[in-house]
Amino acid sequence: MLNQGTLLFNYATILRSTLAAIILSLLSNTASTADIKLPLLGDSSSGIVSKNQEYKLGKSWLQAFRRQVKQYDDPLLQAYLEQLSFDLVAHSDLDDPRLTLVLINNPNINAFAVPGGIIGIHTGIFSYADNEDQLAAIISHELAHLSQRHFARGIEAQRSTSAINLAGLLATIVVSSKAGADAGLAALSATQALSVDQQLRYSRLNEQEADRLGIKIMERAGRNPRAATDILEKMMALTRYKGSRVPEFLLTHPITERRVADTKLRTYNQQPRHFPNSYDFYIMQARTLILLQDNPDYSVKYFRQKLASNTLNNDASRYGLAIAQSKLGNFIQAKNILGELLENKPFYGPYIYTDIEIEIAAQHYKSALKKLNDQLTLNQNNYPLKILQADALWKTHQYDAAANILTKLSRQRPEDPMIWYQLAEVRGLAGNISGVHTARAEYFILVGALDNAKRQLGFATKLLAADFKRLSVVRQRLAEIDKMEKNLRRL
Repeated sequence: MLNQGTLLFNYATILRSTLAAIILSLLSNTASTADIKLPLLGDSSSGIVSKNQEYKLGKSWLQAFRRQVKQYDDPLLQAYLEQLSFDLVAHSDLDDPRLTLVLINNPNINAFAVPGGIIGIHTGIFSYADNEDQLAAIISHELAHLSQRHFARGIEAQRSTSAINLAGLLATIVVSSKAGADAGLAALSATQALSVDQQLRYSRLNEQEADRLGIKIMERAGRNPRAATDILEKMMALTRYKGSRVPEFLLTHPITERRVADTKLRTYNQQPRHFPNSYDFYIMQARTLILLQDNPDYSVKYFRQKLASNTLNNDASRYGLAIAQSKLGNFIQAKNILGELLENKPFYGPYIYTDIEIEIAAQHYKSALKKLNDQLTLNQNNYPLKILQADALWKTHQYDAAANILTKLSRQRPEDPMIWYQLAEVRGLAGNISGVHTARAEYFILVGALDNAKRQLGFATKLLAADFKRLSVVRQRLAEIDKMEKNLRRL
Protein backbone atom coordinates (compact mmCIF):
# COMPACT_ATOMS: atom_id res chain seq x y z
CA MET A 1 0.00 0.00 0.00
CA LEU A 2 1.39 3.35 -0.99
CA ASN A 3 0.62 6.27 1.27
CA GLN A 4 1.75 9.50 2.82
CA GLY A 5 1.49 7.99 6.27
CA THR A 6 -1.60 9.67 7.60
CA LEU A 7 -4.40 7.20 7.17
CA LEU A 8 -3.87 3.47 7.03
CA PHE A 9 -1.98 1.89 9.88
CA ASN A 10 -1.09 -1.72 10.53
CA TYR A 11 -0.46 -2.57 14.17
CA ALA A 12 0.06 -6.03 15.62
CA THR A 13 -3.00 -6.00 17.89
CA ILE A 14 -5.79 -3.50 18.60
CA LEU A 15 -8.25 -3.47 21.45
CA ARG A 16 -11.72 -3.78 19.91
CA SER A 17 -13.31 -1.80 22.69
CA THR A 18 -10.89 1.07 22.15
CA LEU A 19 -11.69 1.20 18.44
CA ALA A 20 -15.38 1.26 19.21
CA ALA A 21 -14.87 4.13 21.65
CA ILE A 22 -12.85 6.09 19.08
CA ILE A 23 -15.50 5.69 16.41
CA LEU A 24 -18.40 6.47 18.72
CA SER A 25 -16.72 9.57 20.06
CA LEU A 26 -15.73 10.99 16.67
CA LEU A 27 -18.63 10.03 14.40
CA SER A 28 -22.12 11.44 14.46
CA ASN A 29 -25.07 9.28 13.45
CA THR A 30 -22.84 6.21 13.33
CA ALA A 31 -24.09 2.66 13.40
CA SER A 32 -23.56 0.39 16.37
CA THR A 33 -20.14 -1.08 17.07
CA ALA A 34 -21.45 -4.45 15.90
CA ASP A 35 -21.56 -3.06 12.38
CA ILE A 36 -17.79 -3.12 12.05
CA LYS A 37 -17.18 -6.53 13.59
CA LEU A 38 -15.35 -8.80 11.22
CA PRO A 39 -15.34 -12.58 11.22
CA LEU A 40 -12.35 -14.45 12.63
CA LEU A 41 -10.74 -16.90 10.26
CA GLY A 42 -10.51 -20.11 12.23
CA ASP A 43 -7.90 -20.99 14.79
CA SER A 44 -4.17 -21.49 14.74
CA SER A 45 -4.49 -25.02 13.38
CA SER A 46 -6.69 -24.19 10.38
CA GLY A 47 -3.84 -23.48 7.98
CA ILE A 48 -3.61 -20.52 5.65
CA VAL A 49 -6.95 -18.96 4.81
CA SER A 50 -8.51 -20.16 1.56
CA LYS A 51 -9.07 -17.84 -1.35
CA ASN A 52 -12.81 -18.23 -0.87
CA GLN A 53 -12.56 -17.22 2.79
CA GLU A 54 -10.32 -14.33 1.84
CA TYR A 55 -12.88 -13.15 -0.72
CA LYS A 56 -15.73 -13.38 1.78
CA LEU A 57 -13.76 -11.55 4.44
CA GLY A 58 -13.03 -8.76 1.99
CA LYS A 59 -16.71 -8.45 1.12
CA SER A 60 -17.59 -8.37 4.80
CA TRP A 61 -15.05 -5.60 5.34
CA LEU A 62 -16.44 -3.68 2.35
CA GLN A 63 -19.96 -3.88 3.76
CA ALA A 64 -18.78 -2.47 7.06
CA PHE A 65 -16.74 0.20 5.31
CA ARG A 66 -19.64 1.35 3.17
CA ARG A 67 -21.86 1.65 6.20
CA GLN A 68 -19.41 3.98 7.90
CA VAL A 69 -17.76 5.91 5.04
CA LYS A 70 -19.63 7.35 2.08
CA GLN A 71 -18.01 6.54 -1.23
CA TYR A 72 -17.56 9.39 -3.67
CA ASP A 73 -20.10 9.06 -6.46
CA ASP A 74 -18.85 10.40 -9.80
CA PRO A 75 -19.72 7.99 -12.63
CA LEU A 76 -17.28 9.63 -15.05
CA LEU A 77 -14.30 9.41 -12.69
CA GLN A 78 -15.36 5.93 -11.56
CA ALA A 79 -15.49 4.70 -15.16
CA TYR A 80 -12.05 6.16 -15.90
CA LEU A 81 -10.44 4.52 -12.87
CA GLU A 82 -12.17 1.21 -13.52
CA GLN A 83 -10.91 1.16 -17.10
CA LEU A 84 -7.37 1.94 -15.98
CA SER A 85 -7.49 -0.65 -13.18
CA PHE A 86 -8.90 -3.45 -15.33
CA ASP A 87 -6.27 -2.79 -17.97
CA LEU A 88 -3.59 -3.23 -15.31
CA VAL A 89 -5.32 -6.35 -13.93
CA ALA A 90 -4.92 -7.97 -17.36
CA HIS A 91 -1.14 -7.61 -16.95
CA SER A 92 -0.99 -8.71 -13.31
CA ASP A 93 -0.68 -12.12 -11.64
CA LEU A 94 -4.10 -11.80 -10.05
CA ASP A 95 -5.92 -15.13 -10.37
CA ASP A 96 -9.37 -13.78 -9.61
CA PRO A 97 -10.34 -10.97 -12.02
CA ARG A 98 -13.17 -9.77 -9.75
CA LEU A 99 -12.23 -6.25 -8.71
CA THR A 100 -14.17 -3.68 -6.73
CA LEU A 101 -12.92 -0.11 -6.97
CA VAL A 102 -13.81 2.15 -4.05
CA LEU A 103 -13.45 5.89 -4.64
CA ILE A 104 -12.99 8.02 -1.52
CA ASN A 105 -13.14 11.80 -1.45
CA ASN A 106 -10.07 12.51 0.67
CA PRO A 107 -7.24 15.00 -0.03
CA ASN A 108 -4.44 12.64 1.04
CA ILE A 109 -2.35 10.73 -1.46
CA ASN A 110 -3.37 7.21 -0.65
CA ALA A 111 -4.57 3.87 -1.91
CA PHE A 112 -5.18 0.56 -0.19
CA ALA A 113 -5.91 -3.06 -1.05
CA VAL A 114 -8.18 -5.39 0.89
CA PRO A 115 -8.68 -9.14 0.32
CA GLY A 116 -11.47 -9.96 -2.09
CA GLY A 117 -10.18 -7.78 -4.90
CA ILE A 118 -11.02 -4.47 -3.24
CA ILE A 119 -8.90 -1.44 -4.10
CA GLY A 120 -9.53 1.93 -2.48
CA ILE A 121 -8.33 5.11 -4.19
CA HIS A 122 -8.32 8.57 -2.64
CA THR A 123 -9.19 11.49 -4.89
CA GLY A 124 -6.17 13.26 -3.36
CA ILE A 125 -3.89 11.15 -5.57
CA PHE A 126 -4.81 13.44 -8.46
CA SER A 127 -3.32 16.39 -6.57
CA TYR A 128 0.09 14.76 -6.42
CA ALA A 129 0.48 12.47 -9.44
CA ASP A 130 2.09 14.25 -12.40
CA ASN A 131 0.81 11.83 -15.02
CA GLU A 132 -1.24 8.69 -15.54
CA ASP A 133 1.75 6.39 -15.21
CA GLN A 134 2.32 7.59 -11.64
CA LEU A 135 -1.32 6.85 -10.87
CA ALA A 136 -0.96 3.48 -12.59
CA ALA A 137 2.13 2.74 -10.48
CA ILE A 138 0.08 3.17 -7.32
CA ILE A 139 -2.70 0.89 -8.57
CA SER A 140 -0.17 -1.68 -9.81
CA HIS A 141 1.41 -1.75 -6.36
CA GLU A 142 -1.98 -2.52 -4.80
CA LEU A 143 -2.68 -5.22 -7.39
CA ALA A 144 0.64 -6.81 -6.46
CA HIS A 145 -0.44 -6.95 -2.80
CA LEU A 146 -3.62 -8.73 -3.88
CA SER A 147 -1.96 -11.14 -6.30
CA GLN A 148 0.60 -12.19 -3.67
CA ARG A 149 -2.14 -12.55 -1.02
CA HIS A 150 -0.13 -10.59 1.53
CA PHE A 151 -3.04 -10.47 3.92
CA ALA A 152 -3.45 -14.26 3.88
CA ARG A 153 0.27 -14.69 4.39
CA GLY A 154 0.02 -12.31 7.31
CA ILE A 155 -2.63 -14.54 8.81
CA GLU A 156 -0.24 -17.46 8.67
CA ALA A 157 2.29 -15.40 10.62
CA GLN A 158 -0.14 -13.84 13.08
CA ARG A 159 -3.44 -15.71 12.96
CA SER A 160 -4.86 -14.32 16.16
CA THR A 161 -4.65 -10.68 15.09
CA SER A 162 -5.44 -10.84 11.37
CA ALA A 163 -9.11 -9.90 11.51
CA ILE A 164 -8.38 -7.28 14.15
CA ASN A 165 -5.82 -5.68 11.82
CA LEU A 166 -8.46 -5.39 9.13
CA ALA A 167 -10.88 -3.92 11.65
CA GLY A 168 -8.16 -1.44 12.54
CA LEU A 169 -7.75 -0.54 8.88
CA LEU A 170 -11.47 0.20 8.67
CA ALA A 171 -11.56 2.12 11.93
CA THR A 172 -8.65 4.36 11.02
CA ILE A 173 -10.15 5.20 7.62
CA VAL A 174 -13.45 6.02 9.31
CA VAL A 175 -11.82 8.28 11.88
CA SER A 176 -9.62 10.07 9.36
CA SER A 177 -12.31 10.60 6.74
CA LYS A 178 -14.72 12.03 9.30
CA ALA A 179 -12.42 13.96 11.60
CA GLY A 180 -9.23 14.51 9.60
CA ALA A 181 -5.86 12.84 9.46
CA ASP A 182 -4.71 14.22 12.81
CA ALA A 183 -7.57 12.37 14.48
CA GLY A 184 -6.42 9.20 12.78
CA LEU A 185 -2.99 9.62 14.37
CA ALA A 186 -4.53 10.48 17.72
CA ALA A 187 -6.56 7.30 17.57
CA LEU A 188 -3.39 5.26 17.53
CA SER A 189 -2.24 6.68 20.84
CA ALA A 190 -5.15 4.88 22.49
CA THR A 191 -4.07 1.44 21.26
CA GLN A 192 -1.52 -1.09 22.47
CA ALA A 193 0.89 -2.49 19.85
CA LEU A 194 2.84 -5.72 20.45
CA SER A 195 5.56 -7.54 18.48
CA VAL A 196 6.33 -4.37 16.56
CA ASP A 197 9.74 -5.47 15.26
CA GLN A 198 8.42 -8.69 13.75
CA GLN A 199 5.47 -6.87 12.20
CA LEU A 200 7.69 -4.18 10.70
CA ARG A 201 10.07 -6.65 9.12
CA TYR A 202 7.22 -8.55 7.52
CA SER A 203 5.66 -5.32 6.26
CA ARG A 204 8.91 -4.25 4.64
CA LEU A 205 9.19 -7.60 2.86
CA ASN A 206 5.65 -7.16 1.56
CA GLU A 207 6.45 -3.71 0.30
CA GLN A 208 9.58 -4.83 -1.51
CA GLU A 209 7.67 -7.61 -3.22
CA ALA A 210 4.76 -5.34 -4.14
CA ASP A 211 7.18 -2.73 -5.52
CA ARG A 212 8.98 -5.34 -7.61
CA LEU A 213 5.80 -6.92 -9.00
CA GLY A 214 4.13 -3.55 -9.47
CA ILE A 215 7.01 -2.53 -11.75
CA LYS A 216 6.53 -5.75 -13.74
CA ILE A 217 2.84 -4.95 -14.20
CA MET A 218 3.82 -1.52 -15.50
CA GLU A 219 6.30 -3.05 -17.95
CA ARG A 220 3.80 -5.61 -19.26
CA ALA A 221 1.18 -2.88 -19.68
CA GLY A 222 3.60 -0.79 -21.76
CA ARG A 223 3.80 1.95 -19.14
CA ASN A 224 6.78 3.81 -17.78
CA PRO A 225 8.13 1.74 -14.85
CA ARG A 226 10.19 4.70 -13.64
CA ALA A 227 6.93 6.37 -12.67
CA ALA A 228 6.98 4.11 -9.59
CA THR A 229 10.23 5.75 -8.47
CA ASP A 230 8.91 9.21 -9.28
CA ILE A 231 5.79 8.87 -7.13
CA LEU A 232 7.74 7.30 -4.24
CA GLU A 233 10.24 10.16 -4.29
CA LYS A 234 7.37 12.63 -4.28
CA MET A 235 5.86 10.94 -1.23
CA MET A 236 9.20 10.96 0.54
CA ALA A 237 9.63 14.66 -0.22
CA LEU A 238 6.14 15.39 1.10
CA THR A 239 6.92 13.57 4.33
CA ARG A 240 10.06 15.65 4.80
CA TYR A 241 8.27 18.86 3.90
CA LYS A 242 5.76 18.31 6.68
CA GLY A 243 8.60 18.57 9.13
CA SER A 244 7.87 15.49 11.22
CA ARG A 245 8.12 11.88 10.18
CA VAL A 246 5.62 9.39 11.50
CA PRO A 247 7.36 6.40 13.12
CA GLU A 248 7.59 3.73 10.47
CA PHE A 249 5.92 1.00 12.47
CA LEU A 250 2.71 3.05 12.36
CA LEU A 251 2.60 3.06 8.57
CA THR A 252 0.78 0.39 6.68
CA HIS A 253 3.30 0.83 3.91
CA PRO A 254 6.49 2.44 5.18
CA ILE A 255 8.27 4.69 2.71
CA THR A 256 12.00 4.57 3.38
CA GLU A 257 15.09 5.81 1.58
CA ARG A 258 16.02 2.19 0.98
CA ARG A 259 12.67 1.44 -0.61
CA VAL A 260 13.04 4.39 -2.97
CA ALA A 261 16.61 3.37 -3.79
CA ASP A 262 15.57 -0.24 -4.48
CA THR A 263 12.81 0.89 -6.82
CA LYS A 264 15.17 3.25 -8.64
CA LEU A 265 17.72 0.46 -9.05
CA ARG A 266 15.10 -1.89 -10.52
CA THR A 267 14.21 0.65 -13.21
CA TYR A 268 17.70 2.04 -13.78
CA ASN A 269 18.57 -0.25 -16.68
CA GLN A 270 15.33 0.33 -18.55
CA GLN A 271 15.91 1.32 -22.14
CA PRO A 272 15.09 5.02 -22.61
CA ARG A 273 11.88 5.46 -24.57
CA HIS A 274 9.12 7.99 -24.95
CA PHE A 275 5.94 7.32 -22.98
CA PRO A 276 3.12 9.56 -24.23
CA ASN A 277 1.09 11.41 -21.64
CA SER A 278 -2.55 10.48 -21.21
CA TYR A 279 -5.01 13.18 -22.26
CA ASP A 280 -7.69 11.49 -20.16
CA PHE A 281 -5.61 11.74 -16.99
CA TYR A 282 -5.27 15.52 -17.14
CA ILE A 283 -8.99 15.92 -17.82
CA MET A 284 -9.85 13.75 -14.81
CA GLN A 285 -7.23 15.56 -12.74
CA ALA A 286 -8.88 18.92 -13.48
CA ARG A 287 -12.28 17.48 -12.60
CA THR A 288 -10.98 16.11 -9.31
CA LEU A 289 -9.11 19.27 -8.32
CA ILE A 290 -12.42 21.16 -8.35
CA LEU A 291 -13.93 18.53 -6.09
CA LEU A 292 -11.01 18.66 -3.66
CA GLN A 293 -10.97 22.45 -3.50
CA ASP A 294 -14.76 22.71 -3.03
CA ASN A 295 -14.57 26.44 -3.76
CA PRO A 296 -15.67 27.32 -7.32
CA ASP A 297 -14.45 30.94 -7.00
CA TYR A 298 -10.96 29.72 -6.15
CA SER A 299 -11.11 27.13 -8.94
CA VAL A 300 -12.02 29.78 -11.52
CA LYS A 301 -9.02 31.87 -10.47
CA TYR A 302 -6.76 28.82 -10.39
CA PHE A 303 -7.59 27.63 -13.90
CA ARG A 304 -7.47 31.15 -15.33
CA GLN A 305 -3.99 31.50 -13.87
CA LYS A 306 -3.00 28.15 -15.40
CA LEU A 307 -4.26 29.32 -18.79
CA ALA A 308 -2.44 32.64 -18.46
CA SER A 309 0.81 30.78 -17.83
CA ASN A 310 0.24 28.81 -21.05
CA THR A 311 0.74 25.35 -19.52
CA LEU A 312 1.09 22.21 -21.62
CA ASN A 313 -2.37 21.05 -20.59
CA ASN A 314 -4.47 24.01 -21.65
CA ASP A 315 -7.41 21.82 -22.63
CA ALA A 316 -7.56 20.37 -19.12
CA SER A 317 -7.40 23.87 -17.62
CA ARG A 318 -10.23 25.06 -19.87
CA TYR A 319 -12.23 21.97 -18.95
CA GLY A 320 -11.72 22.69 -15.25
CA LEU A 321 -12.69 26.32 -15.79
CA ALA A 322 -15.93 25.25 -17.50
CA ILE A 323 -16.90 23.02 -14.56
CA ALA A 324 -16.02 25.73 -12.04
CA GLN A 325 -18.13 28.29 -13.92
CA SER A 326 -21.03 25.86 -13.98
CA LYS A 327 -20.79 25.33 -10.25
CA LEU A 328 -20.99 29.12 -9.81
CA GLY A 329 -24.15 29.16 -11.91
CA ASN A 330 -22.40 30.83 -14.85
CA PHE A 331 -23.86 28.38 -17.33
CA ILE A 332 -23.43 30.52 -20.45
CA GLN A 333 -19.69 30.91 -19.81
CA ALA A 334 -19.41 27.21 -19.02
CA LYS A 335 -21.24 26.23 -22.22
CA ASN A 336 -19.09 28.53 -24.33
CA ILE A 337 -15.89 26.98 -23.00
CA LEU A 338 -17.21 23.43 -23.47
CA GLY A 339 -18.37 24.35 -26.96
CA GLU A 340 -14.84 25.36 -27.95
CA LEU A 341 -13.44 22.12 -26.58
CA LEU A 342 -16.08 20.08 -28.40
CA GLU A 343 -15.25 21.81 -31.68
CA ASN A 344 -11.76 20.31 -31.51
CA LYS A 345 -12.85 16.95 -30.04
CA PRO A 346 -16.52 16.44 -30.95
CA PHE A 347 -16.55 12.75 -30.02
CA TYR A 348 -14.59 12.95 -26.76
CA GLY A 349 -16.66 11.26 -24.03
CA PRO A 350 -15.80 13.42 -20.98
CA TYR A 351 -16.59 16.62 -22.92
CA ILE A 352 -19.92 15.23 -24.09
CA TYR A 353 -20.76 14.06 -20.58
CA THR A 354 -19.88 17.41 -18.99
CA ASP A 355 -21.76 19.37 -21.66
CA ILE A 356 -24.91 17.41 -20.79
CA GLU A 357 -24.11 17.71 -17.09
CA ILE A 358 -24.13 21.51 -17.47
CA GLU A 359 -27.41 21.40 -19.40
CA ILE A 360 -29.02 19.52 -16.50
CA ALA A 361 -27.54 21.91 -13.93
CA ALA A 362 -28.99 24.83 -15.95
CA GLN A 363 -32.37 23.01 -16.00
CA HIS A 364 -32.29 22.71 -19.78
CA TYR A 365 -33.75 19.22 -19.51
CA LYS A 366 -35.24 18.97 -23.00
CA SER A 367 -31.90 19.74 -24.62
CA ALA A 368 -30.07 17.40 -22.23
CA LEU A 369 -32.43 14.50 -22.95
CA LYS A 370 -32.13 15.00 -26.71
CA LYS A 371 -28.33 14.92 -26.49
CA LEU A 372 -28.50 11.87 -24.26
CA ASN A 373 -30.79 10.02 -26.67
CA ASP A 374 -28.44 10.82 -29.56
CA GLN A 375 -25.37 9.65 -27.65
CA LEU A 376 -26.98 6.50 -26.25
CA THR A 377 -28.09 5.50 -29.72
CA LEU A 378 -24.39 5.20 -30.51
CA ASN A 379 -23.34 3.75 -27.15
CA GLN A 380 -26.36 2.28 -25.42
CA ASN A 381 -24.49 0.76 -22.47
CA ASN A 382 -22.49 3.83 -21.47
CA TYR A 383 -22.75 3.79 -17.67
CA PRO A 384 -22.01 7.51 -16.96
CA LEU A 385 -24.45 8.67 -19.67
CA LYS A 386 -27.18 6.31 -18.42
CA ILE A 387 -26.84 7.82 -14.95
CA LEU A 388 -27.24 11.31 -16.45
CA GLN A 389 -30.28 10.14 -18.40
CA ALA A 390 -31.92 8.75 -15.27
CA ASP A 391 -31.17 12.00 -13.46
CA ALA A 392 -32.70 14.15 -16.22
CA LEU A 393 -35.80 11.96 -16.40
CA TRP A 394 -36.12 12.08 -12.62
CA LYS A 395 -35.97 15.87 -12.62
CA THR A 396 -38.63 16.07 -15.35
CA HIS A 397 -40.92 13.84 -13.27
CA GLN A 398 -40.65 10.91 -15.68
CA TYR A 399 -40.25 8.55 -12.77
CA ASP A 400 -41.19 5.28 -14.47
CA ALA A 401 -38.71 5.91 -17.28
CA ALA A 402 -35.97 6.81 -14.80
CA ALA A 403 -36.76 3.69 -12.78
CA ASN A 404 -36.50 1.50 -15.89
CA ILE A 405 -33.03 2.85 -16.66
CA LEU A 406 -31.81 2.42 -13.09
CA THR A 407 -33.28 -1.09 -12.96
CA LYS A 408 -31.23 -2.07 -16.02
CA LEU A 409 -28.14 -0.45 -14.51
CA SER A 410 -28.69 -2.38 -11.28
CA ARG A 411 -28.41 -5.60 -13.29
CA GLN A 412 -25.23 -4.44 -14.99
CA ARG A 413 -23.65 -3.11 -11.78
CA PRO A 414 -25.40 -5.05 -8.98
CA GLU A 415 -22.76 -4.16 -6.37
CA ASP A 416 -23.04 -0.40 -6.78
CA PRO A 417 -24.93 0.81 -3.69
CA MET A 418 -25.69 4.26 -5.12
CA ILE A 419 -27.63 2.79 -8.04
CA TRP A 420 -29.86 0.85 -5.64
CA TYR A 421 -30.27 3.92 -3.43
CA GLN A 422 -31.38 6.07 -6.36
CA LEU A 423 -33.61 3.30 -7.67
CA ALA A 424 -35.44 3.09 -4.35
CA GLU A 425 -36.03 6.86 -4.40
CA VAL A 426 -37.37 7.03 -7.93
CA ARG A 427 -39.55 3.93 -7.50
CA GLY A 428 -41.13 5.62 -4.53
CA LEU A 429 -41.94 8.68 -6.65
CA ALA A 430 -43.36 6.37 -9.33
CA GLY A 431 -45.65 4.73 -6.75
CA ASN A 432 -43.94 1.33 -6.92
CA ILE A 433 -43.89 0.70 -3.17
CA SER A 434 -42.91 -2.98 -3.32
CA GLY A 435 -40.10 -1.97 -5.66
CA VAL A 436 -38.94 0.61 -3.12
CA HIS A 437 -38.57 -2.10 -0.49
CA THR A 438 -36.72 -4.55 -2.75
CA ALA A 439 -34.28 -1.85 -3.93
CA ARG A 440 -33.69 -0.69 -0.36
CA ALA A 441 -33.03 -4.28 0.62
CA GLU A 442 -30.28 -4.57 -1.99
CA TYR A 443 -28.76 -1.30 -0.78
CA PHE A 444 -28.79 -2.53 2.83
CA ILE A 445 -27.17 -5.82 1.80
CA LEU A 446 -24.30 -3.95 0.17
CA VAL A 447 -23.72 -1.85 3.29
CA GLY A 448 -23.92 -4.86 5.59
CA ALA A 449 -27.22 -4.00 7.30
CA LEU A 450 -28.72 -7.45 6.80
CA ASP A 451 -31.43 -7.03 9.45
CA ASN A 452 -32.65 -3.91 7.69
CA ALA A 453 -32.56 -5.75 4.37
CA LYS A 454 -34.72 -8.56 5.78
CA ARG A 455 -37.13 -6.01 7.20
CA GLN A 456 -37.52 -4.33 3.80
CA LEU A 457 -38.12 -7.68 2.10
CA GLY A 458 -40.66 -8.50 4.79
CA PHE A 459 -42.59 -5.36 3.82
CA ALA A 460 -42.37 -6.37 0.17
CA THR A 461 -43.67 -9.86 0.95
CA LYS A 462 -46.89 -8.44 2.36
CA LEU A 463 -47.41 -6.20 -0.68
CA LEU A 464 -46.75 -9.01 -3.17
CA ALA A 465 -49.01 -11.63 -1.65
CA ALA A 466 -51.07 -11.87 -4.88
CA ASP A 467 -48.04 -11.81 -7.22
CA PHE A 468 -46.65 -15.33 -7.02
CA LYS A 469 -43.71 -14.77 -9.39
CA ARG A 470 -42.33 -11.65 -7.68
CA LEU A 471 -43.11 -13.09 -4.24
CA SER A 472 -40.98 -16.14 -5.07
CA VAL A 473 -38.05 -13.87 -5.99
CA VAL A 474 -38.35 -12.01 -2.68
CA ARG A 475 -38.50 -15.23 -0.68
CA GLN A 476 -35.46 -16.53 -2.52
CA ARG A 477 -33.59 -13.36 -1.64
CA LEU A 478 -34.56 -13.77 2.03
CA ALA A 479 -33.14 -17.29 1.93
CA GLU A 480 -29.93 -15.93 0.42
CA ILE A 481 -29.60 -13.38 3.22
CA ASP A 482 -29.97 -16.19 5.78
CA LYS A 483 -27.19 -18.01 3.98
CA MET A 484 -25.01 -14.88 4.06
CA GLU A 485 -25.45 -14.67 7.83
CA LYS A 486 -24.56 -18.33 8.28
CA ASN A 487 -21.48 -17.95 6.10
CA LEU A 488 -20.34 -14.99 8.17
CA ARG A 489 -20.68 -17.01 11.35
CA ARG A 490 -18.67 -19.85 9.82
CA LEU A 491 -15.78 -17.66 8.63
